[in-house]
Amino acid sequence: MSGIVVFGAGGRAGRAAVAEAVRRGHRVTAVVRDPARHPGFAADGAVRVVAGDVTDGPGVARIAAGHDAVIAAVYDPAAPEDFFPSAVRALLTAEVPRLVWVGLASVLATGDGTALMDTAGYPQEYRSFYLAHAAGNQVLRAAGTDWLIVSPAGDFDHGGASTGGYRTAPARADSRITYADFAIALLDEIDTPKNHRTHIGVESR
Repeated sequence: MSGIVVFGAGGRAGRAAVAEAVRRGHRVTAVVRDPARHPGFAADGAVRVVAGDVTDGPGVARIAAGHDAVIAAVYDPAAPEDFFPSAVRALLTAEVPRLVWVGLASVLATGDGTALMDTAGYPQEYRSFYLAHAAGNQVLRAAGTDWLIVSPAGDFDHGGASTGGYRTAPARADSRITYADFAIALLDEIDTPKNHRTHIGVESR
């Protein structure tokens, strides 16, 4: 049994990660902004729910102390250009063996090495958000710790049922992965890490 901290545990990817970690028997700390909004976590004795700000370095270090891994499934649509780099810097203060950052397909490379956001026809109205995420990734890439960025190869399948598995894939706009399958990929990379200091895309098989 490992101790895993999930920042952004109240979001869909975060909730799926918590559920998969509990299913595997891990000790889980779910970090949310307001624990009162997530009573379901408290009902599970395997989950400790705490309030936390992922951009607060000392707070992140305190919460993560004594854990084996951190999963960060976080975002702030209000000020992404500041949020993502600040969140990564704070997460890097956590002294844990493994940091898994939930990334964005838009900045993942396609089969020919082009970032998905730079391919023909890809939506550009959220480009500033893509670039903010990329800035956070750059902070992570400069770090010396053991980290991994995992993103959908395309997008989440918001209503699909789990297939029970996934495969790695380059970025592709029509690729989809369910939240449950994505959580399996996240926990596999903690339980038996295969990829290090890189950005991988995953899709439902």
